[in-house]
Amino acid sequence: MMQGRVSGARARPRARAGLRGDLTLLALVGVLLFAAIAAGGMSLYQQFYSPSAFVQRYLDLLSSGRAVEALQVPGVSLDLAVLNDAGIDPTASEALLRRAALAPLTDVEVTETGEKDGVHEIVVDYRAGGVDGTSTFSVAQDGWVGVTPNWRFTESPLAEIELTVRGADEFAVNGFEVDRSQVSVDGAEAAPLDPLHLLVFTPGRYSVTVDTAISASPGVSVLADTALARTPVDVQAEPTEKFREVVQQQVEQFLTDCATQEVLLPTRCPFGLQLHNRLAPDTVPKWSITKQPTVTLVPDGASWVVPPTEAMAHIDVEIQSLFDGTVRQVSQDVPFRVNGTIAVLADGSVSIRVGSPDGDEPAYED
Repeated sequence: MMQGRVSGARARPRARAGLRGDLTLLALVGVLLFAAIAAGGMSLYQQFYSPSAFVQRYLDLLSSGRAVEALQVPGVSLDLAVLNDAGIDPTASEALLRRAALAPLTDVEVTETGEKDGVHEIVVDYRAGGVDGTSTFSVAQDGWVGVTPNWRFTESPLAEIELTVRGADEFAVNGFEVDRSQVSVDGAEAAPLDPLHLLVFTPGRYSVTVDTAISASPGVSVLADTALARTPVDVQAEPTEKFREVVQQQVEQFLTDCATQEVLLPTRCPFGLQLHNRLAPDTVPKWSITKQPTVTLVPDGASWVVPPTEAMAHIDVEIQSLFDGTVRQVSQDVPFRVNGTIAVLADGSVSIRVGSPDGDEPAYED
């Protein structure tokens, strides 16, 4: 009987030691499980619910061309008061806030640099339209959905391009075609050199090109990388060869028509002949153009000019001397210069005015 009691007493300490070991193991498992859950929760937070994830979703929308959804991200759209406070023109057009005007956005890397007074600064590196860029966005919490936070931009990531296009009313931004009258607050009455105010997403690269029958440009690009910033862009279109050929034909036709006038000084024409004597009785001057000018076009604000260019006319006429009344035949080349102005009309046609440079005088016959 004594031996049995001793064996039972020895078994109880072993049982207690085993229980403590089991409890320690369970506690360790619990700690590891809690740590795993916390780590997973933190990973989910960083991926889906953090300020960085909020900015990443906005950039993903731009990358996939989902402009309408990007505008719906909290803090993106602007009201009139915000526009005024930010220095953005309150009449700025939203025509470029669409898929067709977006350039590719790739290689996006988002990092959070810190938080102050509840505002998180999010730095983004990326390639926009093949150009490297860096932008910074400010994000603050905007309530909760259950146990997850909502976020919003404290400064809208929209910006303004202040665009001046010289020599064209039609242009394209990243291939999206725009007419001046469509984006100007003045509509069809828009002045050719008034800047156009255009809202754009940041970050983004915007390339402005002109390619019409009259004018063209290789393109001017701007990287919109700063929220609520205004960036001036000036595009000077150049005349196309087809346009120059049309003007050349019109100038030649104008001078040919001038040559049909059987007078010494053709009306509103850049050439003529003044006499010290007088025309012989029953004779009329006969003009011809022996050398047409070679027309070049130079931009002049919203229009074009033909700079002074050399040309040659020829006159055949009989002249009677005031001294002795003798009559002689005159066959003479008459050099002159021609210039002109070309205006593009609202319907897309052009108005060409040809004249003589100021100070040019008709030739004299001795």
